Amino acid sequence: MLEKFNEAVTFIQSQTDVKPTIGIILGTGLGGLVKEIEIINEIPYETIPNFPVSTVESHSGKLIFGILGGKKVVAMQGRFHFYEGYSMQQVTFPVRVMKLLGIERLFVSNASGGVNPDFQVGEIMIQNDHINLFPAHPLIGKNYDEFGPRFPDMSEPYDPEMIELAQKIAEENNIKVSVGIYAGLTGPTLETPAEYKYVRIIGADAVGMSTVPEVIVARHMEIPCFAISIITDLGVPGKIQKVSVQDVIEVASRQEPKMTLIMRELIARI
Repeated sequence: MLEKFNEAVTFIQSQTDVKPTIGIILGTGLGGLVKEIEIINEIPYETIPNFPVSTVESHSGKLIFGILGGKKVVAMQGRFHFYEGYSMQQVTFPVRVMKLLGIERLFVSNASGGVNPDFQVGEIMIQNDHINLFPAHPLIGKNYDEFGPRFPDMSEPYDPEMIELAQKIAEENNIKVSVGIYAGLTGPTLETPAEYKYVRIIGADAVGMSTVPEVIVARHMEIPCFAISIITDLGVPGKIQKVSVQDVIEVASRQEPKMTLIMRELIARI
């Protein structure tokens, strides 16, 4: 497996001179942050050795290298999901590659369903913790000591300093944000009312189909993480409605400029 990571890294380094310190993973309907990047190179996933290929609508499938907020970044425009049939090792393959390329921090965005009754559609939630409800774990199997320990600590999955700074940036720009816990489920079905209720009972504020595997692998490698969700639908009793992927994309796209501002400023200030 290490050989596969190194093959991907060698190829990428042959295509760009950018040495990124920031990694970014963009979620459903949230690819607009790319417009803020001063793009130097774009590498389609299908050209990278051993890289999975995104199959999801609204995920375009490119690694983008450039400058954002004065920092050298690599952004995944299109992420991979467990529900696409990939193994957890494939889903998180790009995070390992980013580490080998030199990233020191990881920024993640996602669209999610809100189960906190105080939330509204379009709410922006900064994640301060998560609950892993996936049936597989990205660290099962051989541990690569080169990346991290067999039993990594997860007492601080999301970086408190970046959370605090993001809240300050939001306040300065009159953007309402919440802070909460994200539960990761497989999908691809959206949750039933009983499942939404269960997720709320166990302590989550939002639920989605990504982010948790990538953050686990990043924290295994001691990369500080920041994650932000846009609440695109509600799993709250009395507020549950039928939702399509187009609905999710529409809400995410509407709120994206606010999320983009927070992430751009946060990257600039760290």
